[in-house]
Amino acid sequence: MPDKHKSPDSSQPGRRNFLKGVGCAIAGVAIADNVSAGTVNDFRQKVRAERREKEKANKPLPLSTNSYPWGTFYKRQGRDYEADLAFTISEIKKSGADCLEPNLKSLEYVDALSNELQKQGVGMVSVYVNSVLHEREQAKESTDWVMAIVRLAKKRMGTKIVVTNPSPIEWGGLQNKNDDQLAVQRDALENLGRAVASEGMKLAYHSHDPEFREGAREFHHMLSGTNPRYVKLCLDAHWVFRGAGDSNVALHDIIKLYGDRIAELHIRQSSDGVWTEAFGDGDIDYQRLTRELVDLGVKPLVTMEQAVEAKSPNTMNGLKAHEISHARGREVFAPFIG
Repeated sequence: MPDKHKSPDSSQPGRRNFLKGVGCAIAGVAIADNVSAGTVNDFRQKVRAERREKEKANKPLPLSTNSYPWGTFYKRQGRDYEADLAFTISEIKKSGADCLEPNLKSLEYVDALSNELQKQGVGMVSVYVNSVLHEREQAKESTDWVMAIVRLAKKRMGTKIVVTNPSPIEWGGLQNKNDDQLAVQRDALENLGRAVASEGMKLAYHSHDPEFREGAREFHHMLSGTNPRYVKLCLDAHWVFRGAGDSNVALHDIIKLYGDRIAELHIRQSSDGVWTEAFGDGDIDYQRLTRELVDLGVKPLVTMEQAVEAKSPNTMNGLKAHEISHARGREVFAPFIG
């Protein structure tokens, strides 16, 4: 007879433990399934994101041309680059360029230029906008102005890269910025870069030759003192070459130091220090430059900027010179251009 002091289940501890174990096992399987599903979904999302980034990196980039060289040729021909936008853009189209990188000066100009570019099928993947960043009050005002310009450029033309060269103290002068001004400019440049990044674009720092005076302290501080995530580099190879006393050594040192930050190239060639009419062989070995960037895994936007200056040869007009430059540029920079 069963013991009357024992509960009905007390004689079956194994049954209770078995049922409890089964319940835990079922719960564990359910949790494991959820964790596995979550892990798989996370993995799939990661793979898709990596695939998108790889496709983006492998996507051919357009060949761009900057407005500055066209202006130098037009001036030599006695013409105004901006007087007839329809004609100017038609020549840019004929030259073999896919995009124009303009120097934007006003919201009205962005609209007028965008209308003509869209009409003729020329892109505007990058823009050049001047800024004044070495004085605190001016820096805030200049940043607001630049952002208004580039937001409209992105809205109208899908612009992705914003190139800026913080203005010198005086154009054509020899006055250098002091340390306090460089510190203000450094902070303002990064703040501008953050603002540009928040709009889904990249800010690329650009220099001419004045930034290479006094041991290139301005150039180096704008890059060594800023976050690479927000301040990229538009490498204007010939201004670096000229600013460093016509030095290829200095140019390639810049690539070693900051190559992974190069988002865009400005391309110009010279012979014995004088700008040539059309891009080709000359003082700078651009094939070597291309190989170095390929080795770094860098794929910049190539913007041709083969301008003329006072001592340049005068044997062809702007359209002919650009046709030669753009055809040759597609060959030399083929790893970057579609």
